[in-house]
Amino acid sequence: MIELKSYGLQTHQGPHLNLNEDIVDLDLANNLFLLIDGFGGSNIGDRAAMIVRDNIKRAFTKIAIDPEATLPFYFSHKYLIEGNALINAFQSTHQSIIKDNESKSLENRGGASVLAGALSESILSLVSTGNCAAYLFRKGHLTLELIPDSLNNLTRDSYQPHLHSIPLSGIGLFEDLHYNVREIKIAKGDQVIFLTDGVYARLAHDEIKYIIEKNLDNELEILKDLFSLSNDRGNLDNQSGLILTF
Repeated sequence: MIELKSYGLQTHQGPHLNLNEDIVDLDLANNLFLLIDGFGGSNIGDRAAMIVRDNIKRAFTKIAIDPEATLPFYFSHKYLIEGNALINAFQSTHQSIIKDNESKSLENRGGASVLAGALSESILSLVSTGNCAAYLFRKGHLTLELIPDSLNNLTRDSYQPHLHSIPLSGIGLFEDLHYNVREIKIAKGDQVIFLTDGVYARLAHDEIKYIIEKNLDNELEILKDLFSLSNDRGNLDNQSGLILTF
């Protein structure tokens, strides 16, 4: 069984905006980890992010702690109960946000990109929708485990990649919810990194790897340096990150 050794998290409105629509949340009792990037603007995206957080946590814990609980939207033998619980939590939250948006004009509708992780024994189940990214740093190698669902997937152009980070999915965005699922067997010494596009979009893969290696034993310094370099490159977005060290 793998246990979480330490973690670091940081969220900030960024150098330009007065509002932070991001949320980073940990439920250590249930081994649940959330990164949420709300969209919609003032009193819309931030409100949507809070609703998403509360609904996912409520739905996940209800299913994950009760093996007999009904999985109302989805079940696959391919995934652990935690993965199935996350998928169902995403679906129920999506339906809630869609319903909340129905009576609103387009400019008043909110939603969120979400990246969630749930640890069971040595398996970390990851589910994402939208443009958040999940990395695994293991023994000097950095891999992108969950690719952001964004315009970047439609272009081969690496010039100004931050212009391609617009999400193509998300909770509350379209009628159907599109999501990605990944299960990782965690080993001792692994680091799992959750980042919003306000952090990774202006950074090269090797730059992220270098900053991790430079501050290997200090998660907050890693995030601080990632945020700083992104801002030096002209970031104007909210920034959030979570690092889990096992």
